[in-house]
Amino acid sequence: MTTIQHTFRLTALATALMSFFGSALAEETPDVSQLTKPDSSVSVGVGNWSGDRHQLGIYDGMRDKGAVGLLDADVVKRDDATGTWLKLKATNLGLDTREVRGEYLRQGDFGISLDYNRTPYNNPNTFTTRLQGIGTTTQTVSTTATPGPLQNVKLGTDREMTHLGLFKNLMPGLDFNVSFKNEEKTGTRAWGRGSAAEFAVEPINSTTRQLETTLSYATKKLQLSGGYYGSAYDNKNNLVALTNAGLAVSNANTTYLSLPLDNQAHQLFLNGGYAFTPSTRGTFKLAYTHATQNETLPTQAIPGLSLAGSPSNLNGAINTSLVQMGISSRPSKELSLLANLRYNNVDDVTPVSRFVTTGTSCATAGSCVDNTPLSYKTLSGKLEGTYRLPDGYSLTAGAEESRQDRTIPTSNNLGAGGTDTQRVVPFRYKLDETTYRLGLRRSLSDTVNGSVTYLNSSRTGSSYVSSANGPGGAASNLINPINIADRKRNKVRISVDWALLENLSLQFNVEEARDDYAFNNDYGVRNGAAKLYGLDATYTLNDKWKMNAWYSYDNNQAKQLNTRAANSIKDNTLQDTGHSLGLGARGDIFWNTKVGADLQWTRTVNKYQQTLNAPQTASFSGDLPDIENNMIRLKLFSVYAVDKTSDVRFDLIHERWKTNDWSWMFANGSTPFSYGTTTDGTTVTAAQKQISNFVGVRYIYKFQ
Repeated sequence: MTTIQHTFRLTALATALMSFFGSALAEETPDVSQLTKPDSSVSVGVGNWSGDRHQLGIYDGMRDKGAVGLLDADVVKRDDATGTWLKLKATNLGLDTREVRGEYLRQGDFGISLDYNRTPYNNPNTFTTRLQGIGTTTQTVSTTATPGPLQNVKLGTDREMTHLGLFKNLMPGLDFNVSFKNEEKTGTRAWGRGSAAEFAVEPINSTTRQLETTLSYATKKLQLSGGYYGSAYDNKNNLVALTNAGLAVSNANTTYLSLPLDNQAHQLFLNGGYAFTPSTRGTFKLAYTHATQNETLPTQAIPGLSLAGSPSNLNGAINTSLVQMGISSRPSKELSLLANLRYNNVDDVTPVSRFVTTGTSCATAGSCVDNTPLSYKTLSGKLEGTYRLPDGYSLTAGAEESRQDRTIPTSNNLGAGGTDTQRVVPFRYKLDETTYRLGLRRSLSDTVNGSVTYLNSSRTGSSYVSSANGPGGAASNLINPINIADRKRNKVRISVDWALLENLSLQFNVEEARDDYAFNNDYGVRNGAAKLYGLDATYTLNDKWKMNAWYSYDNNQAKQLNTRAANSIKDNTLQDTGHSLGLGARGDIFWNTKVGADLQWTRTVNKYQQTLNAPQTASFSGDLPDIENNMIRLKLFSVYAVDKTSDVRFDLIHERWKTNDWSWMFANGSTPFSYGTTTDGTTVTAAQKQISNFVGVRYIYKFQ
């Protein structure tokens, strides 16, 4: 709905200007002419990358070295007599990231648009494997007795999305919008099988469809928008069978891996607002969603694979109800008030059923597996006020309260004492959080504006409901889950906009936050901290030259305690630090030649510090090596105007990527980790230094 409304809003300014200037086209100013007779252009060119860009080309469709086509078009036509716009925009037609959009719009009456875009994802790693059947639902794992051919495999996915939008004005103040999206996702993704480290590949072939219809009505005081939203996910694959080479294909020799099942969701919604007075406005939002997953389980079709008597499908259903109300008012010139209340009820009505059993008795944790529905109700409210003080100051204070009632996931696996043998971590049935906000803002002068905001929040809840001493033994009940643990958060934000000179402006931003977790249990996160500093500068040298620069620093860290062995606790300090710097310049060196340059540098460092509270053993290595990533990218371009309708553009790019990432290595940092050393032997590698240069040239033709 939001997308469609934004799509057909573009001509509001053009309409207003046309009604003022009328049909006196000869008297149009250049700005008005640009709105009513915008330029169109077509560009054709070619470029070449000198080296592979496995890390920096993950999403841009230019992962491998070689030549690429550069083809773009932006065509805009307008019929002045009928106020009709016809638009066609195409970008990256020579790449895997191509996008095409066509639009027909009759101002204030009717509009239709059709979009197509393709989004690739290329895994930056190279997989050297003997696994056969990659990309299919039947895969064969090599063994030492029956080894398969060794091959280098690249994994990745492609998303192709088609979007149809329709707009129709039914009468003054009443609009109808339709949006339909269809997304096809295909490809492969790194996976695994069983409880051991054994390599597999997930075959991806799915369709997601979304339909939204909206009817909007607006008067001077009342605005209403309601309709239907629906989604459907269809997975062409539902089960993957992996068999060891040399063994007969049978249930005993095959590992079956399930894939996401088909699902649907249907929502009815109504949003609105009403202006009670010129200074007081109320808003509301109502929505009800029914989501289901009832596809027949693929294991039912394989004799002996499913538990006897288990349901043929999950019969899953979740009903979500949302009610939200708000009011804003300005009772006086100095005071503004805002309040809202929100109720969200997620009701999981999926029946509890048993699908897996590994023993004759369910008294042992993990021997029987039931699905465990989880429902929760959340009531939250916000109250905020802003008071304007003398000398340009304004003070804002607010409070937010959230209260959540949660069901405790319970299966039919009741062991000794009636405990649930399937739940393996503690749970809470109530979770409450309160946040207070205080902010001060001042316009220090015509050239300086600044603000500071302080937030304090506290989360607490009911007592913990114990687990059943699951796979972690008695230690399972000592875990402090981060998402429900008691927590106190303090956060400060500072921002300053400063026009230091008429042609120089600066922006400063600072954010710092700290989380402290009440350590009622022994294991889990104890505290965390985050810092973010940013600086932006823009300098206009003259009418022909403009420069900009920016720098950002971020630091995130967390401390946690884990158990490693009996009477041994491991103390971890995890830290992620990033530095980013950017420089840019644009200008004219001749009347017909524009040039520009952009430099970007990024450095990230991940630290993994760990100590034991007991004497270290030979198997404990202490601190892990830091992982450092460095990237530098330099872009240069020039545009030469051949004549009024033709340009030639040249692009040069230099990229460097360097890392010492040891994630897929053994402790020595030089030998790749090997999946299943006695079977498949798959390894995962990546070039730790990647350098590539791009040279491109394109011809641009402009017309009206």
